[in-house]
Amino acid sequence: MARGYMGRILNVDLTTRTLRDEVLDESLYRDFLGGYGIGAKLLYDRMAPGVDPLGPDNLLGFFTGPLTGTPTIEGNRFVVFCKSPLTDTWADANCGGTFGPHLKMAGYDGVLVSGMATAPVYLAIDNGQAELRDAGFLWGKDSNETEDLLTEAMGESKGANGKAVEVACIGPAGEKLSLLAAVMNDKARAAGRAGVGAVMGSKKLKAIAVTGNAQIPVHDPDKAQQLRRQYIKSTGGAYELLNQYGTIGITGDSAMSGDSPVKNWGGVGPVDFPGARKKFHQDTLIAYQDRKYGCWRCTIACGGEMSVKEKGPYQGLQSHKVEYETAAAWGTMTLTDDFPAIMQMNHLCNLYGFDTIGAGCTAAFAVECYENGLLTKEDTGGLELNWGNAEALIELLRKMAAREGIGDVLADGVRKAAAAIGKGSEAYAIHIQGSEVPMHDPKFQPGLATTYKMDATPARHTQGHEDMPPVLDGWPEHDKYTYTGKGELHKQCMEMVHVVNAAGVCLFAYMSYDWNFMPDFLTAVTGWDIDTDECYRIGERIANIRHAFNLREGLNPLQFEVPPRLIGDPPQTEGNLRGITVDIDTQVRDYCDAMGWDPVTSVPSRERLLALGLDQVARDLHG
Repeated sequence: MARGYMGRILNVDLTTRTLRDEVLDESLYRDFLGGYGIGAKLLYDRMAPGVDPLGPDNLLGFFTGPLTGTPTIEGNRFVVFCKSPLTDTWADANCGGTFGPHLKMAGYDGVLVSGMATAPVYLAIDNGQAELRDAGFLWGKDSNETEDLLTEAMGESKGANGKAVEVACIGPAGEKLSLLAAVMNDKARAAGRAGVGAVMGSKKLKAIAVTGNAQIPVHDPDKAQQLRRQYIKSTGGAYELLNQYGTIGITGDSAMSGDSPVKNWGGVGPVDFPGARKKFHQDTLIAYQDRKYGCWRCTIACGGEMSVKEKGPYQGLQSHKVEYETAAAWGTMTLTDDFPAIMQMNHLCNLYGFDTIGAGCTAAFAVECYENGLLTKEDTGGLELNWGNAEALIELLRKMAAREGIGDVLADGVRKAAAAIGKGSEAYAIHIQGSEVPMHDPKFQPGLATTYKMDATPARHTQGHEDMPPVLDGWPEHDKYTYTGKGELHKQCMEMVHVVNAAGVCLFAYMSYDWNFMPDFLTAVTGWDIDTDECYRIGERIANIRHAFNLREGLNPLQFEVPPRLIGDPPQTEGNLRGITVDIDTQVRDYCDAMGWDPVTSVPSRERLLALGLDQVARDLHG
């Protein structure tokens, strides 16, 4: 087995309560690297199409990458994957913190869960020894309580040779099968998107708790340490912003530039939310930070802990630092400018185990429905869901977590809520294939339109596109509003990001360090000779196996509807993005041509699949 891997995964059948170690063939690691790369191949091979996402036959994976837990820059990520109950497509949710490295230190590259328990359980892994245990005492607890109780139950020890206990769990949202439920770790880090927490809840798997002190093998540890010293001396891209402020630092400017959506995608920052630049100025928001911190051995440390100092209903609140996506989803989207209230919303989402993007977008949808008379005060249980009513939004969030009244209607996201409400509310339900759209406007970054529509996880902003290029000298420039001829550039950026994600590295490293750190570290850690061209091939292979999963489910992304508000149809008449309509059809056509995908069916050509070594996929799709 190549270095960088522990060499085994744990198969857990919750129906039969059996645990089985498995050694995967090294070629699988070589071809798909790790994380959702290997995950997509395993689910494609081992799971039949058409399974109920909330049924026992859906497989749920928790996988690391070869760079997770190694000296590389930001090697702290793990990924949760399954078939999505929100979109019925392939699902993966990426997360940092400390859980990923410690899963490997506990002896495994990943855990693959099948079946369904009859009563709540948690999985305990201690230095390669795994056991299913009763979780009745945890059921109903929020994510913070769950982590504390399991840390105590697993007997955390400190010291130079001590073992830390790390926990990935669901909160009440996951237990109640909200399709907006996340998997939480480190009390504030979320594998948030695509409803992965609902799948975990459907299996009655409350948590995975890991502890161990195994050494993660590295092919050339001296070279890896030398590379780390070399690269951390030279930063660029987004490093300074992320290091000084974290993602929250862009919120005020983004509301004005048009990057962040306003008023449920129907507004314009300077017109509908003119105070955002001042209220959400980076220095104003960072003043709430008491302490900054980073994920496991992070060189950027974009995270932090915040508290409310001023008098008012939230005085004394302590919470994890609010991220940009949360501030926009609950702030600019709902026209809420009370930052302490947004801190409370963020804190509650973490406790309940909600994806802050999906939950915030659903709340904004509800507000627009209320403002337009599609929801009444009787429907909302007395809540006045007006723009900017923070108190009502906080209560709405509580109702969503409890599946109480209107909260039950909203707990599964905007697509299902619009179907239940009717009355034309579909026009306000901004989603792609059921997935709420994240807080970056394609009219500001047109490359996102292609990604939102064509990636295997619909409406995902972290999958790479030409308007989010690598930090790399000589990378070709382009006019973002010239829609032709960008397919190959989009393809290469996407392939690079797939490698970053599958390797277990934070996307912010891709945005802050010279791209060459990726092939350099992969070579030093694994012992394989990996250059950028090889990264492109691995990334393309991962993209195609994820895409093939969806095609086998009968889903063609070319048929996914993109809400007109996203692409400027009709165009905005005011603000920075006035007059812009994204030519998404041209972009997507060029991308499919670059990928070798049919322009009507999106099926990859036989030749391309065979060249990538995806022979079984070629047989499945072409006979």
